[in-house]
Amino acid sequence: MSQTFVISVGGSLVVKKEGIQTAWLKKFRQFILREVKKGNRFYLVVGGGVTARQYIKAAKNITRVSEADCDWVGIGANRLNAHLVRAIFGTQAHPEIIIDPTKKVISRKKIIIAAGYQPGWSTDYVAVLLARTQRINKVINLSNIDYAYNKDPRLFKDAQKLINVAWPEFRHIVGNVWQPGTNTPFDPIASRTAAQYRMAVAILNGVNLSNFSRYLRGQSFIGTTIK
Repeated sequence: MSQTFVISVGGSLVVKKEGIQTAWLKKFRQFILREVKKGNRFYLVVGGGVTARQYIKAAKNITRVSEADCDWVGIGANRLNAHLVRAIFGTQAHPEIIIDPTKKVISRKKIIIAAGYQPGWSTDYVAVLLARTQRINKVINLSNIDYAYNKDPRLFKDAQKLINVAWPEFRHIVGNVWQPGTNTPFDPIASRTAAQYRMAVAILNGVNLSNFSRYLRGQSFIGTTIK
């Protein structure tokens, strides 16, 4: 049975400090196209990742920059990544980048690319609102981690991975404030909104596409489910 998925594609998968991840993008493209042939439809909300963070950092190193301007800098980088992803799908994708997630998308295409919209809105938040507008009750977050943790595992040896977690607990972990360039498993504002709409969110490592395939099939997978 064909399904429709909303995916927040972490910018860390698209570009790293070493450069654009062309090898991963090629595999991801092939993966999505195979799924489309099976009848599935995808909304891909692409993140800014290291590109956005580097530009924001550069602006702050030069002078005092408002949070809104930092956001616009990040959104610009985010949209650049999104245009790259749209371009590699060519005519298979909707020809325009979706930037307003509150408007119903009318398209016959089965691949639709979205990006940042306005200051204060992360791409996770855009994905949640897009899912709400399209009447989809779950969001998939692809990033470079296998699981979300109860604390940063890079800093705390006793950090515990989260497999199935309820929204109140997860929101307590991520807090209530989001700032441009913030790097969290799923941002606080998006988490609050997803909880409000009673959505489920799955966090998976986008590098492991075979694991992602198991998730799409409804099979056991490596990752975190929040609901």
